[in-house]
Amino acid sequence: MSPLPLILSITRRFAPTRIACDDDYFFGCLHSRPHEVWSLNTSPRHGVGNDPTYNAESCFLTFPFPWLPGREPAGDPRVEAIAQAARELVGKRDAWLNPPGLSEAELKKRTLTNLYNQRPTWLDLAHRKLDAVVCDAYGWPHDLSDEEMLERLLALNLERAAKWIDVS
Repeated sequence: MSPLPLILSITRRFAPTRIACDDDYFFGCLHSRPHEVWSLNTSPRHGVGNDPTYNAESCFLTFPFPWLPGREPAGDPRVEAIAQAARELVGKRDAWLNPPGLSEAELKKRTLTNLYNQRPTWLDLAHRKLDAVVCDAYGWPHDLSDEEMLERLLALNLERAAKWIDVS
């Protein structure tokens, strides 16, 4: 696995957040629509616009990954599909952020925030691909509404919490 950046733009609607990450599967899950839906529904709200604020305790630690990080099934093609889609997303974002030949002034305008505000087609397609392979890992259809996805994530979270309570 190739190490990916430590600064992750967790979901597409939060400010960049730092999470130590050297695993493409992990990175991919955190950039997927399931994580975005979960985070937007579990995050605290702050400010005049009642904006969501990513919080490790409510958003990250409670997120039910398809498999717990470090417990992914070895050699499972779904894990590799997530990792590959994440690598492709990072490669495309990096190419946009740092294209050769631009002046320093132009490069300063190329931020993740500006990229996601512009939301070019190639970025949308890269995220759709990532979202599809993450849904495949859960065994879910690709066309779930946000509400249906949240219901499934909550059920998985509660199932895992019940198992954890039974073990402890």
